[in-house]
Amino acid sequence: MDNVNCTLSMSVMSGKGGVGKTNLALNLGYALFKSGHPLMLMDCDLGLANLDVLLGLSPDMNLQDLLMPGVNIADVLVRVESGGFDFLPATSGVPELVEMDEDLQALLFDKLKALAKGYEYIILDLGAGISKTVLSFAAMTHMQIVVITPEPTSLTDSYAMMKVLQKQHGITDFYVVVNQMASPEEGKLTFDRLKAACKRFLSIDIKYLGGVHHDNAIVEAVRRQTPLLKLTTKAQASQDISALAKRIQTLRGENLVTISKTPALRDVSIAGK
Repeated sequence: MDNVNCTLSMSVMSGKGGVGKTNLALNLGYALFKSGHPLMLMDCDLGLANLDVLLGLSPDMNLQDLLMPGVNIADVLVRVESGGFDFLPATSGVPELVEMDEDLQALLFDKLKALAKGYEYIILDLGAGISKTVLSFAAMTHMQIVVITPEPTSLTDSYAMMKVLQKQHGITDFYVVVNQMASPEEGKLTFDRLKAACKRFLSIDIKYLGGVHHDNAIVEAVRRQTPLLKLTTKAQASQDISALAKRIQTLRGENLVTISKTPALRDVSIAGK
């Protein structure tokens, strides 16, 4: 099995905003990259894109430009660090991108298909909620990671999102991360509440990827516009995210055969059938 050519794609999503989803996607990507895995991070929050801000970057082009004739991935892709950490930026406040029609989705997908070669991981940072575009992006990937917090509204909104993805795209495998937890016990209790609801009402068995502590070091990393794991590996949240990255590496290793037989990004028209 050619390990490098088996690209695991992941959607990082949340039912509501404010749960730290984008920060988690960025730092999860950085942790995988620092472990020696070529990776592409794609900002798919087309309404309020801010990965470029967290990285301290001002890209000349973005996903909106990619939809223009004659523009390809190489024109838009940004090299964050040499050795295989690339970034595909999005834009904010463009209504036609927030709710892309089928023609725009098909055009974007065609240009993204050639992107996977050379990467071991592709991470899509999705917008919060259940817009048609968010659901389509989620259906493209092998793995769906749902980020929640201990707040009750986070649980109810994430449950609703998983319900819609199950109904519209047939997705039943979800991996949950509890962010901003006060303790591992709180994280597990929060997950167990969501798991019970999904089991009872959706008949799906969600999986616990792990939890990330509330950590003031994250605030400092945002202020400095640098990934937390680049700023410090000693913070509790850094250690938590590194543990998540190791679990994902294990999952990829256990599923190389399956991954190798499926496209890194699936056609949403196929995923939705």
